[in-house]
Amino acid sequence: MPTMLDAVVIGAGPNGLTAAVELARRGMSVALFEARDTIGGGARTEELTLPGFRHDPCSAVHPLAVGSPAFRAMPLQRYGLEWLHPDLPMAHPFPDGTAAVLARSVGETAMSFGPHDAGTYRRLVAPFIGKWDAMAHDFLRTQWLGLPQDPVTYARFGLVAMQPVTLLNRRFQGEKARGLLAGLAAHAIAPLRGFGTSGLALMFALAAHANGWPVPRGGSQAISDALAGLLRAHGGAVHTDFEVKRLDDLPPARAYVFDTSPTALARIAGLGNAYRGVTYGPSVFKIDYALSGPVPWTAKAAQRAGTVHIGPTSGEISAALNAAAEGRDPSVPFLITAQPSLIDPTRAPEGKHTFWAYGHVPNGWEGDATEAVERQIERFAPGFRDLVLARAVAGPPQLAARNANYVGGDTATGSAAGLRLLIRPKLTRVPYETAHPAVFLCSQATPPGPGVHGMSGHYAAKAVWRRLRGGRR
Repeated sequence: MPTMLDAVVIGAGPNGLTAAVELARRGMSVALFEARDTIGGGARTEELTLPGFRHDPCSAVHPLAVGSPAFRAMPLQRYGLEWLHPDLPMAHPFPDGTAAVLARSVGETAMSFGPHDAGTYRRLVAPFIGKWDAMAHDFLRTQWLGLPQDPVTYARFGLVAMQPVTLLNRRFQGEKARGLLAGLAAHAIAPLRGFGTSGLALMFALAAHANGWPVPRGGSQAISDALAGLLRAHGGAVHTDFEVKRLDDLPPARAYVFDTSPTALARIAGLGNAYRGVTYGPSVFKIDYALSGPVPWTAKAAQRAGTVHIGPTSGEISAALNAAAEGRDPSVPFLITAQPSLIDPTRAPEGKHTFWAYGHVPNGWEGDATEAVERQIERFAPGFRDLVLARAVAGPPQLAARNANYVGGDTATGSAAGLRLLIRPKLTRVPYETAHPAVFLCSQATPPGPGVHGMSGHYAAKAVWRRLRGGRR
């Protein structure tokens, strides 16, 4: 008979790796199984276009990773993780060559909005500056599990956070501030009029002011490789190329922790219709570019930013997200773009660059948005197409094939519209536990939701630890 393990983790994305590390660091025997031939999930790096061009197929810029309480408690730098910071975390250009910016400095950010809105922005963020650690602890979690660390800031932020960003934007007179905040809220891949979109926009802004929006040297794979290195150092085993179709495929264990979609967990663990009510949200259409030179942005600020949002107005951004949510083809997409090779020379051959861009499309959409995406980029960077050496295109079917957690291409593993950012994957006291006492869910389908921060894995590991420690008694 094989020895029974304490925990088996299914899926080697950032949350599965985090859960495995945290259990192994508590002295538990842990094995991790990944269906693909490499670990990483949404945090990987591959040569998608041409030799020597290293692209991140999914996440590329990591404001929540560098400020994650889970990652900060781990010595990941010992295992090769190095953060690189661009001059500007993010630029939001306009067709006239100007830009709003999200800078490390609150003052620089505020001034980019113009004199009418600078003071409004300073007043908006002032109560929260210098309080990132407490806020990350209080908001990157299931809201009803435990008391907040800083109750006053929690209440103050909560009053703003619960609003739709469309309401928050009424405080501002000009389109610079409104466009930038709408673009930040759009990371939820849900309509901007939804509950809680102000909270998302503000968290991304405060993350920039506290810790920046860095990229890992060498690509997002560096985060996953550092976590795996730490896991192995604590005796954990990592198995790749191992697709799990049922629990019987796995070695016996006291706990099975799934970094998968809720749908896959129910199928593999035999939980029937336990997650039949889960709704998957819109998808994205993503293009990775190999370029012969840097993107020729008209706005000078965009030339030194790690991330560039292309809207430009809050109205256009809202219309693009509504189209994706309502099943319509993209015509003028809102684009989130990243240019990591500006600050990381390992990403491309000398003098060349990698560039990463995505717009929003309906779940399961099978069209080709390449022309719409490039037409939008050309509005703000005329001559961009002349620099393209190669492109790797991925719509919803390709994203879903690459990562089984992205059902219909939903990179958030479950809709974040309305209350679904807080209540995911369904209303339950401890979302990391399931109807099966030995089966747990740790993917971004659970709170605090999408992003490379490991916090879903962190809280799932706590739930496993409580259950197993109780069993030992």
